[in-house]
Amino acid sequence: MAEGQPHLSIQMSNSNTNGIPSIKQSSPDLAGRGSILTFHNICYHVKMKTGFLCCKKTANKQVLRDVNGIMRPGLNAILGPTGSGKSSLLDILAARKDPHGLSGDILINGAPQPANFKCTSGYVVQDDVVMGTLTIRENLKFSAALRLPKSVKEQEKNERVDQIIKELGLSKVADSKVGTQFTRGVSGGERKRTNIGMELIMDPAILFLDEPTTGLDASTANTVLLLLKRMAQQGKTIIFSIHQPRYSIFRLFDNLTLLAAGRVLYHGPAQHAIDYFQSLGYMCEPYNNPADFFLDIINGDSTAVAMSKMDETNTESTEEHHEYDKTLAENLAEKYSNSAYYQETKAILENIYMGKKKKSKAVFRQITYANSFLHQLKWVSKRTFKNLVGNPQASIAQVCVTALLGLIVGAIFFGLKEDSSGLQNRVGAMFFLTTNQCFSSISAIELFVVEKKIFIHEYISGYYRTSAYFISKLMADLIPIRTIPSIIFTCIVYFMLGLKPTVEAFFTMMFTLMMVSYTATSMALAIAAGQSVVAVANLLMTITFVFMIIFSGLLVNLTSVMSWLSWLKYFSIPRYGLAALEINELTGLNFCGSGNNTDLTSNYRQTSQLGCTGDAYLKSQGIDASTWGLWQNHLALTCMTVIFLTIAYLKLHFMKKFS
Repeated sequence: MAEGQPHLSIQMSNSNTNGIPSIKQSSPDLAGRGSILTFHNICYHVKMKTGFLCCKKTANKQVLRDVNGIMRPGLNAILGPTGSGKSSLLDILAARKDPHGLSGDILINGAPQPANFKCTSGYVVQDDVVMGTLTIRENLKFSAALRLPKSVKEQEKNERVDQIIKELGLSKVADSKVGTQFTRGVSGGERKRTNIGMELIMDPAILFLDEPTTGLDASTANTVLLLLKRMAQQGKTIIFSIHQPRYSIFRLFDNLTLLAAGRVLYHGPAQHAIDYFQSLGYMCEPYNNPADFFLDIINGDSTAVAMSKMDETNTESTEEHHEYDKTLAENLAEKYSNSAYYQETKAILENIYMGKKKKSKAVFRQITYANSFLHQLKWVSKRTFKNLVGNPQASIAQVCVTALLGLIVGAIFFGLKEDSSGLQNRVGAMFFLTTNQCFSSISAIELFVVEKKIFIHEYISGYYRTSAYFISKLMADLIPIRTIPSIIFTCIVYFMLGLKPTVEAFFTMMFTLMMVSYTATSMALAIAAGQSVVAVANLLMTITFVFMIIFSGLLVNLTSVMSWLSWLKYFSIPRYGLAALEINELTGLNFCGSGNNTDLTSNYRQTSQLGCTGDAYLKSQGIDASTWGLWQNHLALTCMTVIFLTIAYLKLHFMKKFS
């Protein structure tokens, strides 16, 4: 035990003298203050697909089998090797596992698990899910604003935040940013404590943690567990999975559940586990870490086996440990099921379960919210804009690139004339403007992909509705990131190129570029929503835009495309944008002046023969040059935007949010 924590030793001593676990034997300090979670006959299997393409086969994999136990106020550790099922058991107890393939019952204080249990309990995921651009205090205030009901006054929420900061020992760094990949932030231990604080805002009776020591050095991990121990002594039921803790951490455990191959090998007081395995003939060497000792036994690597105390089956398993599969785990699980520990636990569970009706699996899916939609939208939008301001690299870079491209395009096409070359240059410049707006929208792919883990965790925990998150993201991306560059682009290019000197034409061009950007961004969101890898979404976007550019109306005359392919033009975003820009600029212009038709392409020769006017060129391209022809392109872009945004929202809403 670390210095300065003598009360922990006293608590450990009290918990270790109670013998076989019993609900009646709970510590007097904790009685009536914590929740007791019991799980009965938990079985869980998943469908695994093997093979390739048409040869794929589906097989059921048993993840957990007949798992029973009691989790009382205190530190309840779930220990086991990789693939033992400890994370699955934790997710099931926390109501965060997909109910398909799951059977068994979970009771809280003898009553069925509440329908919104995942929203009222605390769950700290393995990967940190706090907004790195915000300070620790801002993250905690966000959690308090959305998870505490509106009936709690703002002052009380702030006092709650200050209290948690003090309890977690974060006072010195409370106003420091958590940190991102671009900016340095707080330490790993402080970041982990911030994650815990986000869940403590509600003061949950049960707190779940998935591998709370992952990514932390030994000393920091020990500090985090000491914090959890102090919380457990205050009456909280803390349940967590852990892989291979050091001894100073192991001796803090009150209750230990040891899993292997989905079976329980031991469930009871942590400090009695060594005695239990010694009764089976496994001797823990002096100075050996008990956690390492247990994992050695499970893996069949233990060299401290008293052969005289092992039965014939275990002897064969030891001698033939190279054939270890699940055989040793099954043997140890059978021995546990015949032990006094299990018999005592089973008797208590049967007594609790008597008369209880089996609950519906639908309760796993129910999510309740502490606040209204508008309140959620307000706070999520506020955080989104703070994140945008706190991480300005992407937005500033996009504005700078837009301004640079505008200057380059303006220099290349500077001072367009009303002759044959002016027509060609105008069409080329408009084509570049349109395609640039499309490809610049690819940056929107990261909008949902990067924050996917944060969104899933906060949604399941009842922070906000999908709609509130979706609208806040649109407000933060479409308005500043897509609108401002379009305005800058238009202001630079329009006057350098010397386009139509009318106010109406200027704002029509600006509006057109905005609509192209909005539509392309919406398509990016529709493709990226639900994706986990940015590179995959990026590839899909690029391929889609390449085909859209082919049918934009510049590289090929759309009137000449075969009918069985021509329908693809209706799905081309650049086509609508280019057509609108051409109608806006070319209508009413005459390019017959000093043009040299010998330098024109065949397409432009045809235009010249038709009258050397912009209207003639539009007609040759099959473009309706009327006012309705202009606005029907804008209408088409609007409809596509709505459709893509709807797809993006539905993908977010129906995305798998269970592990």
